[in-house]
Amino acid sequence: MSRKTISSKTLRPMRPEAIEAAARVDRDAQPLTAEDLKRMKRTPQAKIIRRALALTQEEFAVRYQIPLGTLRDWEQGRAEPDQATRAYLKVIAREPERVERVLNSNPP
Repeated sequence: MSRKTISSKTLRPMRPEAIEAAARVDRDAQPLTAEDLKRMKRTPQAKIIRRALALTQEEFAVRYQIPLGTLRDWEQGRAEPDQATRAYLKVIAREPERVERVLNSNPP
């Protein structure tokens, strides 16, 4: 069995209008409705930050002094961080090494 390669010269790029029209007739590629968006779960901020830092839940909890059960509750949507904790998570996201250094330093 031989494979036939397709040259980029034989392909004609679709115009944006043609792409939109093709997507609209595809039943599996319909745009999300407001109702769809409402019932979708957002990925919790703590999980996004932890994954960006390539840490396990255990490592993140220990490093940033967050109870492991609390972190798991946030990530599984059983609880949400309060406003102060959301601010703390934002600081961790922006300055992870500095937060770790401050938490692990000995007071003067």
